[in-house]
Amino acid sequence: MITIDNYLDNHYINRSNWLRAAVLGANDGIISIASLAIGVAAASSNRDPILLATVAGLVAGALSMAAGEYVSVSSQTDIENADIEREKQELKEMPENELKILAEIYEKRGLKKETALVVADELMKKDALGAHIRDELGINELNQAKPIQAAFSSGTAFTAGGLIPLLVTIFAPVHHMEYFLYAFTIISLITLGAVSAKTGGSSVKKAIIRIVVWGTIAMVLSALVGYLFGVKV
Repeated sequence: MITIDNYLDNHYINRSNWLRAAVLGANDGIISIASLAIGVAAASSNRDPILLATVAGLVAGALSMAAGEYVSVSSQTDIENADIEREKQELKEMPENELKILAEIYEKRGLKKETALVVADELMKKDALGAHIRDELGINELNQAKPIQAAFSSGTAFTAGGLIPLLVTIFAPVHHMEYFLYAFTIISLITLGAVSAKTGGSSVKKAIIRIVVWGTIAMVLSALVGYLFGVKV
């Protein structure tokens, strides 16, 4: 027997919220910290300033990603809650008008006018608020904002991504360290692109090309900044 849970397990949209936050966080962690380390390495002949900049960037970046994601998604939650409260009030004061609105929505989706009205009436008798939240406001369990989950996913993913260039700055030789950073970062980005595409059910090739191209641009520009300063410390 096919249940709704089994049905969703065969699709990828239910993974979109946490996957977006995780991929964004890991991608930012890898590129941001690698670009920072490359920029400093291009202007330094000592390991200490490179390592210090990398650790500081990793800590600040992870906290910034988590806080930014939390604030952003919390704002979305506030908007959703305000709309829900407004919907409750409208259902209380204008139930007939809300019935017509719901019926019009179903009619626009392809139902006949009479059928749309019957469906709307039956759904409102069962759960009027739930029907309007889902079909009028477009809020459901798959896309509902979850600030804590998004913040944790982004912060953790950023840290995981940033650890890769950090390890390179610790163990790679200082001489030409920027080349080691670039090589390991590209490998990491290819892996991230492939894993995210597989998890999300999208094109692996397209994901890898997109993430590698933009990652390379960021690192090249960062290295250019370091070379332009040309200060060896």
